[in-house]
Amino acid sequence: MKISTILDYSGGFKNAVAEVAMLEKAGLDLVWVAEVYGFDSPSLMGYLAAKTESVDIGSAILPIYSRTPSLIAMTAAGVDALSDGRFHLGLGASGPQVIEGFHGVPYTNPLGRTREIIEICRDLWKREAPLVHQGKNYTLPLPSDQGTGLGKPLKLLTHPLRSSLPIWVASLGEKNVAMTAEVADGWIPVFFIPERANDVWGASLRAGAAKRDPSLGELMISAGGLLAIGEGDDVTAMRQLARPMTALYVGGMGAKGKNFYNELAVRYGFEKEAAVIQDLYLSGHKKEAEAAIPDEFLELTSLCGPKGYVEERIASFKAVGVTHLQIIPIPTGDQTKSSLIATVKEMV
Repeated sequence: MKISTILDYSGGFKNAVAEVAMLEKAGLDLVWVAEVYGFDSPSLMGYLAAKTESVDIGSAILPIYSRTPSLIAMTAAGVDALSDGRFHLGLGASGPQVIEGFHGVPYTNPLGRTREIIEICRDLWKREAPLVHQGKNYTLPLPSDQGTGLGKPLKLLTHPLRSSLPIWVASLGEKNVAMTAEVADGWIPVFFIPERANDVWGASLRAGAAKRDPSLGELMISAGGLLAIGEGDDVTAMRQLARPMTALYVGGMGAKGKNFYNELAVRYGFEKEAAVIQDLYLSGHKKEAEAAIPDEFLELTSLCGPKGYVEERIASFKAVGVTHLQIIPIPTGDQTKSSLIATVKEMV
């Protein structure tokens, strides 16, 4: 099992990257860089590549609607070259509020688009022939009745460092998870509860695996949560730090009937609580929405407690196939993020 984390650059990107450089020395294997509607992540990942030496760098996620498939492939090949082969392409559909509101692109057929983008990226990186793709969502070159008729098949001009890069997909819905298990190298779920993962996603994962090309190998999974190690209530209380983000996603990341994270909470068995959190959040009562999140949900989606307890939690993630333990280290006492990474590295 490897150790991954998501880059928190709220305090400044250059400071965050300097911290990652220290974490990689402690054993961090992979750092994910998010893109929502702030700075673009490829610029940040290029800087990160220049300032680190061994840690893998991944996009989590690069929204599929914000770029053409060819540009996604070009960007991935570029960051991979800058990082000497350390890049992981994490893709996701985001949501209609961001895609249609910020990018002005219709939020249509996310599963089909994701599948075709993966196909196009892999074809471009191989450079075996000029790119030709006939799909429901993308046709390359563009047909003459949709443009000037001058489009021509092209190969990627620059030779990629690698002809195949790991592609991860952030997915939650049953069909999307099945597609991920079929065609992707890795899966990035959120609010992952190992004890309930089989009930929620087991059928989808098995359905996708049954169609999976054996050459892809086993599906990688990056999942985990807040990490705090130590004795006492002050350590277990660290899981409470997840309340604002959980309320944002379960309550406010989408409209009623169009919130994937709320639907996930329902599938986990928190149907009544999910409805209350969403009603409160969408009516502007954010603090009340945070307070409505069950303590059980916070505990099951985190790793906060004594060392033995954390070891048990790690074992539960490993038992259901998690390959990259995704942690957000929270030091207490004289601990540092680096020392927590080193401690967990010994546990896995």
